Order: sequence, then structure tokens, then C-alpha cells
Amino acid sequence: MTDLITLLTFPSISDGFTALRPTVHDNHTTLPSLPLSKVARLEADSDSGSASRSRAGVRPASHAIVVGSPVRVSISGDLSQPRRRPHIDDSLALLRRCMGIILTRDATEALPLAYERIFALCRDSVVIYNKGETLADMLKIELDQSVARLERGLADDVSEGVGFALPFAQALTWFEKQVGLLEDVMACLDRGYLIHTKEAKGTQQQANSLLLSRIFYDPRLHERLGEVVNEWLTWEWQNKAEHPARPYIGTLIRHLRIHAQYNARFESPYVKLLSEYYTSQAKKRSRPSDDPLTFLDYCATKTAEEASRARAVLPDTSWNAVQATTERSLLLGHLDWLAGGVIGPLVESNDAEKLRTLNALFDRVAELPKLVNAFKSFVTAKVAEIVCDVVKDEEMVERLLAFKSNASLALSFTVSSSSLTKDFQYALQDAFTSGFKNRHNKPAEMIAHHIDKLMRKGQGSASDESFNEQLDADLALYRFTADKDVFRAFYHRALAKRLLLGRSASDDAEKAMLKKLKEEYDPEFGMGDHMFRDLALSRDAMGEYHQCLGPERAAEQKLTAMVLQQSFWPFSSRKAQDVVIPGPMQRELDAFATFYSEKHQGHKIEWNHALGTVTLRARFAAGQKELSVSLYQAIVLLLFNDMTEIQFADVKLHTDIEDAELRRTLQSLACGKKKVLKKRPAGKDVNDEDVFLFNDAFEDPRAKVHINSIQVKGTPEESQRMQSAVEGDRKHYLDAAIVRIMKGRKQLTYEQIKTETIETVRRHFVPDVTSIKQRIDGLVEQEYLRRDEEDRNLFFYIA
Repeated sequence: MTDLITLLTFPSISDGFTALRPTVHDNHTTLPSLPLSKVARLEADSDSGSASRSRAGVRPASHAIVVGSPVRVSISGDLSQPRRRPHIDDSLALLRRCMGIILTRDATEALPLAYERIFALCRDSVVIYNKGETLADMLKIELDQSVARLERGLADDVSEGVGFALPFAQALTWFEKQVGLLEDVMACLDRGYLIHTKEAKGTQQQANSLLLSRIFYDPRLHERLGEVVNEWLTWEWQNKAEHPARPYIGTLIRHLRIHAQYNARFESPYVKLLSEYYTSQAKKRSRPSDDPLTFLDYCATKTAEEASRARAVLPDTSWNAVQATTERSLLLGHLDWLAGGVIGPLVESNDAEKLRTLNALFDRVAELPKLVNAFKSFVTAKVAEIVCDVVKDEEMVERLLAFKSNASLALSFTVSSSSLTKDFQYALQDAFTSGFKNRHNKPAEMIAHHIDKLMRKGQGSASDESFNEQLDADLALYRFTADKDVFRAFYHRALAKRLLLGRSASDDAEKAMLKKLKEEYDPEFGMGDHMFRDLALSRDAMGEYHQCLGPERAAEQKLTAMVLQQSFWPFSSRKAQDVVIPGPMQRELDAFATFYSEKHQGHKIEWNHALGTVTLRARFAAGQKELSVSLYQAIVLLLFNDMTEIQFADVKLHTDIEDAELRRTLQSLACGKKKVLKKRPAGKDVNDEDVFLFNDAFEDPRAKVHINSIQVKGTPEESQRMQSAVEGDRKHYLDAAIVRIMKGRKQLTYEQIKTETIETVRRHFVPDVTSIKQRIDGLVEQEYLRRDEEDRNLFFYIA
């Protein structure tokens, strides 16, 4: 039984009679088909719904309601027997029918209601009749049936391979559109019921959930999506062109992203396929017989192709994954082979573009340390090859400088990370140091010779900055050699020759170089300061000598002598009787020696004729020339004032010059570029049977001709003597170092002595273990050390 209170209770969303206005009618006529009802209306034109109801069944009353007066409500129907509500059931049936039509693809039946009417029925069913649960169940069933039909349709689709992308994308496009439409017309179901029910899902959520379970998780459809990716990529790899179905792939990806299935259903198989394909391709192209440079080009090309394809088709979230997978699949497992094979040619050819490509590839796969190691190994091997090439010893420094320049330029193409750039720089330095160790002494000697050439040549038209850069480049090589004492010995000798023969381009440059060497490299280079002091004192002494001779004799005096302290100059003295000096020249030498001895009592003069120079006037058929020659060359040439031709044996007899020195002297006069003598028979070497004649036909465009370059150039014999002298000095240096160490420590084992000795002398040279052992045994024999009788590796210092 329905009570009156229930009938008079308005829904919670209505303000009932409280909103009544004077224009509202007091009663209405109820249509026979309607159930028991109560009506409270606003103004007739206040909304379209009220206006519609007014036209349909509400007629004007005969009188108006007066504000504050009682209101009469007419109730039709039998209160004892509640009537059925056939119209809500019909409405629900009509709504379900509309749902089915909307969710049926290619439906032949038209919608029985307009979208607005569907919306109104849904609203009334949920809000007025509280049928949200029933309507939600209908929606669930219709969605499930629609997805099931969609699933069957896709499963039965006859499209193969990449062709399946189009029907699949079209099906999802249609379904998403219809679900969106359904969500709009059934908005009151979502907002009025589903949103307030914890267990229930919204229309879109239900649709997506069904798609996942029935479509995306279907093994058959999942397999066919994998075939789409496989066939598409394979076709483009094989044909090197865009597949005609590529636009459908983009549409498919968009739908997969909408349903959060892109990563699992497309990107993962895509990346897996990339990995498998390029791994197999890399194995085929990286065999020992293959060219690493060609493989590098292939890697760069394919990386660019895959990046371009990803940017054209895939979302930006996949770009990095595609590039990383491509590069790692191509490179991993072949990095050592690739780096070792390409770093050398690229550095030597200075190929900036490919060096950047190589660097970027190794950087992106996080394997730059392998490239650093390959760079170091190549540089070490190349430096070792250069320093060990005996045939090209004269070109050693030039080749090292050119190679170091290329290698340093290669460093400019390294990654921007300062730590990694430093790794390459340290690798370069370590590699040069290791390469120099493959040949002892000679690299240091050749560096000294190269600096000697620069100092004799001078900067010329070059700027001070450019000239200093050349010197700094040579000194950078000097840092890599462990034989610092060898460099120092040869540099001092070359410096002495330049100063004594007047071949130095600039005294200021010489002093600046000595200062840099002493302050930045080795304090023992201070010996050069004493050389300049000796030269200054010699000039003062010659001035005093000429003053003592008087104006007339000083004008005739042609002698210039340099008095040098032997301890500061790297030359061994030669006795005067070693060479036969012509009478007038010998008398001048004796006169100066007498003067100096009287002025500096207790000082002894020993002449070194090997470094003497003479200026001669010679008359040839083409005219008179001034010849700048060495003292030995002058002694030989003066013989031809009395004889027209002389045999080698006679030259040796008259000059008493050492055999090897005499042969070099005659060779410079008769076999060089400036032949003031002729040799019979002709040839480059001087033999015992050769005969020498004065070359009256000698010509030269210059009035002053220099032929004394033989003094400046080092000879193999001189080099060997210097090397032997250095080895002798090393023995004394080791002896002094070992005694100094033992004096402070009193007792040490052999290993301790060896370690401390190497550390002590390492600034000058790196001794080998055998030399240290020999010096220890020598000091034991000389009773500086004592070996323990029980432990033969233990030594004691003997005070």
C-alpha cells in the first residue's frame, strides 16, 4: 500500500513547492497511460522540458494561486493498488536498443531516437527512476558483445602481414569513435551513477578493459600485430624505401598509444627485431678479412637510417631506444676490432668527420675507454716504429712532430666531457713515453740535433711566437725521453759549436732557451751561462792583447782566440803537435799563448784546433773569392800554394791530421757541393790512391763562400764517442747515488737499493737492473759496501 506521504515526497533534486510562483497552475489533467504522479512546475517558459509538458498534458486552471493561500493537489489513481510503470521498462529497452545500434559496426538499423532524446531518457532513468544499476548492466553487456564482434571480425580478416595494420586500425578507430559517442549520450549514467559506485567503471574504462582482454591479449591478434612489424621493417630493409603501408603504421601506433599498448605490442617487438637484424648483419661484416673502415661507414649509415625512420613513424619516446639498440647491436662484440682497425688510418689521414663519427658511436654505447686504449696502442706502436727506423734517423724528429700534430688534432674531435678528453690526452702522453722506450739514447740525441738546426737557422721571417712554438714542440718531445742526460750532453756540444763557430742565429734566443731548459726541465743546463761568460772574457782578453801589440802590429793581427774553461765546455783538448800548423799561423798562436801566460800565471793553454776557423783568399779563373773554412781545411788548401796535385798519402804526411778527420776534410773540399779541389778518380769516398788537384774552374755567385759546415755537422764517430762518454758518466752517477743512499740508510736489501737508486736518478736517465747490479758489485769490490755473510741480498755501508 502506498501512503500519501510517500506520494507527496519530491525527489531530492527538486525544490518542490518551495519554488512555486503565482503563475503556477493548481492542477493538471493526467493522461490515462501515466502512473500516479505529482507535478510542480516553474513558469511555463522557464525551460524546454516544462514547456513541452505544458503543451502535452497540462491545461490552464480556471484560477491563479494567490501567494500565501493554500494549494490543492489532485491525485489520480487507486491508492490501494500501485500501478505498473510500463514506460520506464520501455525506456530501458529503448535505450539498450540504441546502445546496440551504436556499438554495431555497419549497422543496418537506424537509431530510433535522436541523440538528445537518448540523453533525456538516460537522465530520467538514472535520476528520476533510479535505474542506474540496470542501465549499467545493459551497457556492460552491449560493450562486451560489441568487442566480441570486433574480435571475430579481426580474427576472420584475410589481410596478411603488414596489410593487417589497416583493418586493425580502422576497427579501433570505429570503436573509439562509437564509445566516445555513447559516452556523450549516456553522460548521466557516468556522472549520475557510475562515478559514485566504487566497484563500477566508467564507459571508457569498461571499453578499454574489454579491448585489452578480448583484442590486445588475444594470442592470434598479438601474433598478427608482430607480423605487421616484422614484414614492414623487413620490406623497408630489403627495398631501401618506404613501405606503401607506412601511413597505416602511424595510425596503428596512435591507437596503441591511446590504449597504453604501444610499448608492449609495438615498441618491444620493433626493438627486438632491430637487435636481431643488426646483430646478424654485424657478424657478417666484421670478420677478420673485412675492412673496419667500411664497417664504420655501414654503422653510421644504418644508425642514421633507423633514426630517420623512427622520427618519421614512431613517437619521440622511442627515438632514443631505437638509436641505442641499433648502435649496440652493431657495435657490441666488435668494438676492439673496429677501434684497432680504424683509429690508425683516421688519425694519419686526419679525417675529422669520421673521427667524430667514431667518437660519437663509442660514446653513445658507453665504450669510450676501449677507444682510448686503441688510440694509445696505435700511438705507441707508431712512435716505436718511427724511433726504431734506423734508416730514417735524420728524419726522426720531423716525423715525430708531424705525427704528434695529427694525434693531437684527433683529440680535438673527442667528446666534450673534460674527464674523457683528459683520458685521451693522458693516453697520448703515455703512448709517446712508451714508444720512446723502444730505443734508448738515439731519440734524445736526434731531438738535440733538431733544436740545433732551429737555433742555427733562427726564426727568419717567422714571428717570435711562431719560432717559440717550434722550439716548444721539440721540447715537448724531450719530455717523453728517459735519457735526459744524453739530450743534455748533445745539446751542450751543439751549443758550444754554435757559439765558437759563430753559427748561432741569435744570442738572445740562445740565452732564452737555456733559461727555459734550466728552469722547466733540468737545473744542470746552467752550464750554458758559463759558456757565455767565457766568450765575454775572451773578447776582453783579445782587446787587451791587441792593445799590448800596439796600433801598427794590431792592424796586421788576424788572430782571434777564445779562452775557455775546459770544465764548462764539452770538448776534449788536443795537443798542438797533433796537427802541423803553417809557420806564420803557428807564430801568432805562440805569441798569444805567451801573452796570456804572463798575464794569468798558473793558467795553462791547450789549443783545440778541431774547432778553429780560417778565412782564406783564393784566386780562381772566375775571380777572387773569400773562403770560410775550418782550420783543417785551410791547412790542406795551403798545401796547393806549392803543389798543383798531391796524393792522399802526401797530404796526410804534410798535415799530420788524423786519418778519419783528414778523409772527411778532403771529402768536404773535393766531393761536396762546393768543389774547390778535384779528385782523381772521381767518386764520393776518399781512398788511399786518390790524387787531389786545385780546381781553378770553381765558380760561385757569392764573393764569400762557406765550406766549413763539416765542423757543424756531427759524425757517426763523434756520436759514438758521445754515447760512450755518457755511459761512462752514468756509471759514476750510479756509484754516487748508491753510496749516498747507503750512507743515509746504513743497510738495505738489494731490492731496496735498486728501487731507491732508480728513483734517485730517474730525472736524468732510467738505468737497467743489470747496470745497478754491476755497480753494487763494483762498490763491494772497492769496499764502499759489505755483503752480509748469511743473507747475500743484504748490504751494509762501510764508513
